Amino acid sequence: MATAVEPWWRGASIYQIYPRSFCDSDGDGIGDLRGITARLDHVADLGVDAVWVSPFFTSPMRDFGYDVADYRNVDPSFGTLADFDALVARAHGLGLKVLIDLVFAHTSDQHPWFVESRSSAANDKADWYVWADPKADGSPPNNWQSVFGGPSWTWDARREQYYHHNFLKEQPQLNGHSPGVQQALLDIVRFWLERGVDGFRFDAVNFMMHDRKLTDNPPVASPTQRTRPFDFQHHFHNQSQPEILDFLERLRALCDSHGAAFALAEVGGEQAREEMADYTAPGRLHSAYGFDFLYADQLTPALVAESAGRWPDRPDMGWPSWAFENHDAPRALSRWVAPEHAAQFARTKMLLLAALRGSIILYQGEELGLTQVEVPFELLQDPEAIANWPQTLSRDGVRTPMPWRAREPGYGFTSGRPWLPFGADHAALSVDTQAADRHSMLHHTRDVIALRNAHPALRWGSLEIIEAGDQKLVFERRRRGGERLRCTFNLSARPVTYVPAGRTTFSTGERVGSELKPYAALIEELTI
Repeated sequence: MATAVEPWWRGASIYQIYPRSFCDSDGDGIGDLRGITARLDHVADLGVDAVWVSPFFTSPMRDFGYDVADYRNVDPSFGTLADFDALVARAHGLGLKVLIDLVFAHTSDQHPWFVESRSSAANDKADWYVWADPKADGSPPNNWQSVFGGPSWTWDARREQYYHHNFLKEQPQLNGHSPGVQQALLDIVRFWLERGVDGFRFDAVNFMMHDRKLTDNPPVASPTQRTRPFDFQHHFHNQSQPEILDFLERLRALCDSHGAAFALAEVGGEQAREEMADYTAPGRLHSAYGFDFLYADQLTPALVAESAGRWPDRPDMGWPSWAFENHDAPRALSRWVAPEHAAQFARTKMLLLAALRGSIILYQGEELGLTQVEVPFELLQDPEAIANWPQTLSRDGVRTPMPWRAREPGYGFTSGRPWLPFGADHAALSVDTQAADRHSMLHHTRDVIALRNAHPALRWGSLEIIEAGDQKLVFERRRRGGERLRCTFNLSARPVTYVPAGRTTFSTGERVGSELKPYAALIEELTI
């Protein structure tokens, strides 16, 4: 655990919970807050520092909670505010911090703010969303495209204007430039801080503001991906505006006023590298994570070296966070390795995540080695996958329910019909099955997190890349005035040569003579 010298979030291990799929307490097939509370012992036993709970707010669920209709209440499918308070109390009792997801780029079209805004061009919230007149021919104001497909403008007859939406048309874009919007969002942060929340993950924060001149986005010369119109543009004007930085400083000041509240940004897109550095500069958010690994089709030494190298250990640099999986990205085991190597690779992948400099995020089921589920079209729930089928890989495949007990109907997730199907191999990977096997992936994850917590060099130390070849990755973690660890990973299906450097502290695979087996890894303690 963090010392008094370091804030709790620095180097923390954070466990992401997707509420619909974690545990269902009432048999309706949808996970809920009471289900989360009932299973927090499992999370605490991993040794992590915090839970991040994905959106549970009142929502029509067009994008499963990321279309918020009331930021200060709980959707009935998940429970009540009292249930959330009980979750926080139980988490704190177990020594876990609680982070929640706040979506400040857009709301649901059923949010009272939007209902009022669209009613006329002269009401108090008329400028709380992005409205624009049509061109002379009636077409949308510019060429901006939606992430989910098609123009990011929808006509509204009540105002005789278009409104902007970067995602679904049911997710109208907030006008982050508006002082009224900014104050309302800060008041929401304050509301949850006063309920005992310990921090926030700010979803798609670089989408918060737009170019007020509504300048057309330039085309991509040769798009490598062509599944959506969104892929054909550089997104310089519908997002990523410099005025966002001033608002982030206000967010940080509010979090600081409530002690050690943590502010984490999710940043995606082609400008993510620069934006993550800007958003975590002194006086702004504490940390950021992007999609370095989440959408990568391979885990290579070069990718790790390049990603880690963008976060040098300097006072003017922010603190990184890392995730290999989340609710939007396919399971890493199904992206990065052939099935015959999955069991071994899962252990090495977990050790690599824990050895990186930064805070780390585990997605529910990652500790079990869950794989991506192929959800047939007729069972799809994900609006993006349905709109772009079959080219867009469904997010549903990573959102399938947690298997808790292998021999129970609904695998202990629900007594009813689950909202998404289980994977064919998920019962064999259930929590109760793995808890009874000291050599399981679950126990390995607990051991890896314990290793990270026990070594200040892993949790807070610097990182220096020693080697990043085609197969082998070697880096050192050092804590000034303390320990020095060498971390060696074979990220390939072939053996690699290896020269021992110190006393082995932890390993995930066999070493034979001067060879490290495929997808094996070890950490050695070096003489200072």
